[in-house]
Amino acid sequence: MSAVDPAVTPRTAPTTHTPTARELTPLLTLACGVIALNLAATQPLVGVIAHALGLGLAAAGLVTTATLFGYGAGMIFLVPLTDLVENRRLVLRVLALDIVALAISAWAPGPVIYFVAAFAVGAATSSIQMLVPLVASLAPEAERGSVVGNVMSGVMIGILLSRPLASLIAQAFGWRAVFIVFAIAIAAIALVLWRALPTLRPLHSLRYATLVRSLWPLARGERVLQRHALSAILVFGAFNVFWTIVALRLAQPPFGLGAHGIAAFAMAGVGGSVIAPIAGRLGDRGLTRPANVVMHVLVVAAFVVGGIAGGLAPVAGLALMVAASLLLDVGTVGDQTLGRRAINLVRPEARGRLNGLFTGAFFVGGAAASSLAGLAWAYGGWAATCALGAALGIGGLVVSLSAYRRNGSG
Repeated sequence: MSAVDPAVTPRTAPTTHTPTARELTPLLTLACGVIALNLAATQPLVGVIAHALGLGLAAAGLVTTATLFGYGAGMIFLVPLTDLVENRRLVLRVLALDIVALAISAWAPGPVIYFVAAFAVGAATSSIQMLVPLVASLAPEAERGSVVGNVMSGVMIGILLSRPLASLIAQAFGWRAVFIVFAIAIAAIALVLWRALPTLRPLHSLRYATLVRSLWPLARGERVLQRHALSAILVFGAFNVFWTIVALRLAQPPFGLGAHGIAAFAMAGVGGSVIAPIAGRLGDRGLTRPANVVMHVLVVAAFVVGGIAGGLAPVAGLALMVAASLLLDVGTVGDQTLGRRAINLVRPEARGRLNGLFTGAFFVGGAAASSLAGLAWAYGGWAATCALGAALGIGGLVVSLSAYRRNGSG
């Protein structure tokens, strides 16, 4: 396990008066939430977008996965630039790319242009992971967990709200309006960031090719990153299993929810994001390992409750479904917050690269789990879906328990 060397120079230095992390946290929480709207917005619109672009069933899934592949590429090729390029300028340029790509997505007359634009939207959405290490670098170590937790709560709220918001906008104005509305929102937040972000420059200079080549040694050598990335892959996979299929289950008897009902259900799950700052404070108090165990138990419990809910009467079953979504969101947000805090303490000079590796890993895991969820639903219905999610949650629990036993009680 790597430790923080007190002699290591912080990764960035201010060139002008720098606001404190506490001052910037509310703004960056809002900014990350707005930017994160891109990540899941197309999931409820796959059918209508595929039809408008003339795509068959086999290619329809690319409507969403093109954005996720772009996000993964952004993690590898754009986020590491935070360790090389002045941070404020980098964030603003990537947000400008996001706005242009969203506008092209709204205009796209055919699938090729749409897929290129969707990939660019995903890549530009990686700006979230440029803001998180930026605020982490400004926070004192004793407060870093709570600061990162607050900002990450914005990310999860944005992801959870994106589906119902996209559905409601598309119903009122058409699917192309979703991209226009999100582009306007990101342009507004970029203007505020332009005025508020400090100018922070990395204290070391590396060539870009050297920076990218350094990702593999970091991934191979940092045990803290490996452990928390594996945990996040499993837990975020479970999260995606639930949210990929739950709308299909809620549309069936005995629930029979329509689009507005499913949108309201998704909004109810947002409440789980309140755990982020709490999990961060637990990490700041040296309770990362036991808190991780609790988060993984909650994930497993969510699928047990969700499985029971599927066989109950409408009112009781829906109440338990909401409870399951809250348990799952709490466990997932808590796991990610604790993991992100831990890796931000490992190598201050490589904070951007570590965040990119961590986030890229669990988003790839989430995309893979979504594919498995479709198979589970097709062959075993809701019971098989819950079994798959519970199995992933148990995997995360095994990871946290093994670390707890190996390192002591924390």
